[in-house]
Amino acid sequence: MPLFRRPDGEHVRDVPPIRAIMAYVMRGRNESAVYHDTLYDIGLTRAWLKAYNRAHPDRATLFHLFAWACARALHERPELNRFVSGGRLYQRNEVAFSFAVKPEWHDHAALVTVKLVVPRDEAFPAFVRRMSAAIDEARTRPRAIDREVTLVMRLPGPLLRLGVALVRLLDAWNLLPGFFMKNDPMYASLFLANLGSAGVSDAYHHLYEYGTVSIFGALSAPARVPVVLDGGAIVSRETVRVRWTFDERIHDAFYAARSLLVAQRIIEDPERHLGAPFHAEPGAGAAAG
Repeated sequence: MPLFRRPDGEHVRDVPPIRAIMAYVMRGRNESAVYHDTLYDIGLTRAWLKAYNRAHPDRATLFHLFAWACARALHERPELNRFVSGGRLYQRNEVAFSFAVKPEWHDHAALVTVKLVVPRDEAFPAFVRRMSAAIDEARTRPRAIDREVTLVMRLPGPLLRLGVALVRLLDAWNLLPGFFMKNDPMYASLFLANLGSAGVSDAYHHLYEYGTVSIFGALSAPARVPVVLDGGAIVSRETVRVRWTFDERIHDAFYAARSLLVAQRIIEDPERHLGAPFHAEPGAGAAAG
């Protein structure tokens, strides 16, 4: 039982003993990492996005749809939106994802990390507009968190290590202030990487020990692959591969797999779940679950 409440989550008390002890046996996220590979058929997706972009001023990409589908899955399957801190399991108060943006496409351009909170009922067009605005802002204007990190990095190495250790200690004891976590991209439900846009495919990514991110999804570049149909025929399909890294301590594989299916169904058939591309409102089609 924690002595203090966290500003970003509620302590989960009804945890089976075998899962509760995992946080003590496996103390770090990378020690607890489980890797999972998924392949999405994006034949219908491409056509839907093309029609969507003809009807809307804010252009949507496959990564926009992927991020929205992941956020929707976490809203519908909230028990995957959890994290471990100080040996205890917490249910996160909101769905937020982080992703990295490269302001300029050259070797020496530094990555900028963006965090976006996604309300449960946010429509896809509104989400695309907000995400695109956040990317533009990250590419054109220095943000508060970037200035803070720049300032902190002026400290000498020993003092910097001491400061990071203090933050970790305060976090473990639930004493880290909410304002400290609010804009920190490492305090999010999941981290998504559009590796395919950078020419990197089929790579797994580690989890971060700092912060509370429990899931990492790496999106590869679309590619055509041979697919065997039920009747045995082999056809060529355009697909995209996502490689996931999970903190096993937050939930079991069965729950995680069923949660991933929510996102997969949205991505593979967006018209069914978001409606016709000229409208694209959640609930216009069939339920996502």
